[in-house]
Amino acid sequence: MAKRASLLLAAVCLICVITGVAQSADNPFTGKWKMNPAKSRLTDQMKVEAAGPNKYNMIFSGDNVETVVADGTDQPGLYGSTLAVSVDAPDSWKVVRKNNGKVTIIGLWKVSPDGKTLTDNFTGFRADGTTSNLHYIYQRTAGTWESVETDVNSKYEIEIQRFEGDGLSFINASAQMTQSLKFDGKDYAASGKVPEGLASSGRRISEHAVERTDKIKGKTLYTQQIEVSPDGKTLTVTAHIPGQDKPNIQVFDRE
Repeated sequence: MAKRASLLLAAVCLICVITGVAQSADNPFTGKWKMNPAKSRLTDQMKVEAAGPNKYNMIFSGDNVETVVADGTDQPGLYGSTLAVSVDAPDSWKVVRKNNGKVTIIGLWKVSPDGKTLTDNFTGFRADGTTSNLHYIYQRTAGTWESVETDVNSKYEIEIQRFEGDGLSFINASAQMTQSLKFDGKDYAASGKVPEGLASSGRRISEHAVERTDKIKGKTLYTQQIEVSPDGKTLTVTAHIPGQDKPNIQVFDRE
């Protein structure tokens, strides 16, 4: 999701192997897609609240609260993960998330002297061994850190193929996960290296647009509107995350 959906799951997922405009004419979604950072708008919001001496509530999505002592140790996090926070200096934190004992996220946070700006050098470690890096700049607004600038230093590719007639499979090869669903409102379990209970449901909006909702054990993580441009060359994914008032928009070019 966006970055924070990745932080919670180590995944913001999407998308075999029908390429070319002629082949995709009867199904505009199928094919390979590469994110265009210049056209995308990666918005993120998070909260950090004091919960006691050297203890904090970390809120990265909706009402999902993780409470950690900032002593650098791995502590229980959401969806079977662990979260560790190290205070390297009063203005510098290191945030590390692990899944099954393996590091999936490292965030290096630094707050400006006036306390109004936070920078995050964010690295994600994918299941296939590759990494992604984003540089976020946040501003403090009414107790919430909201990103105002994002620099993407890695590529993100997705692939879509047909699933059981009119359904679609969203394949994220680097994360080694697949989400296949039909657009009938029912939940379909994800496969591959995924958190327990991850499932997706969907509905078709039009020939060129669908909606997909991802959940863990029935709780909504985010809802995405996925739309292909009339010329079939661009895919736009608009993600709405509970508790955040601005969507995360990723624009992909057809490969």
